[in-house]
Amino acid sequence: MRRSDQTIFALSTGRPPSAIAVVRMSGPQAGAALQSLAGKMPSSRTAARVLLRDSVGEPIDDAVVLWFPSPASATGEDVAEFHVHGSRAVLAALFTVLSRIENVRAAEPGEFTRRAFENGKLDLTEAEGLDDLIHADTDRQRRQALRQLTGLLGDKARAWRQQIIDAAALIEVGIDFSDEGDVSDELVAPALARVRILLGEIEDALAAAGRSERLRDGLVVAIAGPPNVGKSTLMNHLARREVAIVSPHAGTTRDIIEVQLDLDGFPVTLIDTAGIRETIDPIEQEGVRRARARAAEADLVLWLSDAESGQMPEQGPTPVWRVRSKVDLGEPDIEALEPDDVTPVFRISARRGDGIAELIAAIVRFAQDYFGAGETALITRERQRALLRETSDSLRRSLDVVALGDELIAEELRRAAMSLGRLLGRVDVEDILDVIFREFCIGK
Repeated sequence: MRRSDQTIFALSTGRPPSAIAVVRMSGPQAGAALQSLAGKMPSSRTAARVLLRDSVGEPIDDAVVLWFPSPASATGEDVAEFHVHGSRAVLAALFTVLSRIENVRAAEPGEFTRRAFENGKLDLTEAEGLDDLIHADTDRQRRQALRQLTGLLGDKARAWRQQIIDAAALIEVGIDFSDEGDVSDELVAPALARVRILLGEIEDALAAAGRSERLRDGLVVAIAGPPNVGKSTLMNHLARREVAIVSPHAGTTRDIIEVQLDLDGFPVTLIDTAGIRETIDPIEQEGVRRARARAAEADLVLWLSDAESGQMPEQGPTPVWRVRSKVDLGEPDIEALEPDDVTPVFRISARRGDGIAELIAAIVRFAQDYFGAGETALITRERQRALLRETSDSLRRSLDVVALGDELIAEELRRAAMSLGRLLGRVDVEDILDVIFREFCIGK
């Protein structure tokens, strides 16, 4: 990121052409730029229709403008918004005028949000929630991201940190007045009682998280099996569009095909793999190798076979469901298809659609169990999990060193507060800020 004393601008809506485009400015020159282009200063937080003009008085566009003086703005700085017609010509003319103003430049990805973070408008967990909201593909991802943006984890972490600081203060007072008889014991005991309660709450959050952060990335379901059993047809049926080539010739699918699905609000990545068989074709051999590797990495494997195909692979750590295809061509071997406690069995006709609805419903139930309380869990990222684990470890050590002296207790509590401060982005996080904010789109 560049110097924060410069004023930045960017298109905050989608790519042109569009009916309306919103261009935002943030920084000390925002007010002067707005007055120069609009010819007047609108009232704060009140939309005003104006004719924007360049520096020589040539009209740019009939627009609506808004003025948000600091500190009551999204970034904490002076912010101006130009709501213009979303043609490329209008935006090019507006950007040309803005870029010619001294100390005004185009924004970098995530710079508006970073300025909001640096000015205390949101903490790092809320910034991560905003990034997740921007990239949300399903309704459940949207709800989870919105909870983080509105302080689901941040508010909790701030409360925990304050309680740790209060407990540490009691320990420090006990150290200062250790020569006053029972004063130290009277202060340390309630402090440790607070620590035990806090430790239980944080451990509960870590335990409840489980796979909740996976809701951001989605469930990976691989369709695997021998060649020519209908894997690509099933893929197209589940995706409700032609994403894979369907052919009666075995070995048509040579590489991995992926498609993103929204199943009842759960994000699912569906993978169609090459048919698994022994072959001398080097290209098909590579496809089979990739199919085996991708299936091993999936969260769920649908093993597709017909009445004439071979046996299932050995059961590994990834759940595998047997799916008997082409049931419209004849009755399968019922005895061979009896389900067991580990491997569910489904009978489908990908061509006619028989059994597809039941298979989709089962995948949705699997996703519900897999994600658990994902969208209501506090933790959604590995960074958050790691720092809460550091906090928990420090609190646990503070209880373990009670017999060794109050100074060691106080040191562990300081470490716990520091970990929560890093979670919120308030201490010692400069090395990760660029990594987080550069993932944002320009204009955010």
